[in-house]
Amino acid sequence: MNLDKLKQAEAQFLQLYPQGFADPGLLAIGKKHRMPQMIEQCQALFDKQAFNKPHSIVEEMIRMVSRSSMVSMFEKPKFKDFVKSLPGTDVDRLSEAFYEQLYGDQHRGFEDLLNLLMTQKLAKWSLMTILPNYVWPHREVFVKPTTAKGVIHWFELQDLVYKPRPSWDFYQRYRANIMDMKQQVVPSLAGSNAAFSGFLMMSLPAN
Repeated sequence: MNLDKLKQAEAQFLQLYPQGFADPGLLAIGKKHRMPQMIEQCQALFDKQAFNKPHSIVEEMIRMVSRSSMVSMFEKPKFKDFVKSLPGTDVDRLSEAFYEQLYGDQHRGFEDLLNLLMTQKLAKWSLMTILPNYVWPHREVFVKPTTAKGVIHWFELQDLVYKPRPSWDFYQRYRANIMDMKQQVVPSLAGSNAAFSGFLMMSLPAN
């Protein structure tokens, strides 16, 4: 990580938004993503105890993906159609994979979800990472391809190469870098991982 670039980005950002993500200017921008509402809803819907009803879980997965402003409008109906077409055994597999992502063996959950989505060519970073990001906003990261590629290049994250096909190795190392970078900035910029990623995205050069 290029710490000088990060601190320069921090200084420039705070000149525009002195209160960080509590600044009125940013609060207005952030309203379109409805992050507080999405986090609250997902944490309630995907509580540990809710997973004893797999069909309800996958229905709520469809609903919350459809509501997310961070998932492409083209991916939302494809995800819905995919889930609706799953036989009962695969509904259970999808629910179990998501449970493992949130509360169990994350690596296993990631791989199981990836394998399911790959059957319909839906193995997209957005679909893999959006819901865990809502449930655990300070622990998980949402991988947006353009942002991830830009952050890796501009802030010189070492030994990290973005690839379109999701992988657990990339995810855990990218997440570790984001968490490390958060430790280097003032608290007003180190809120949720989604907000911090937004700061990084806004700090990237235009070209």
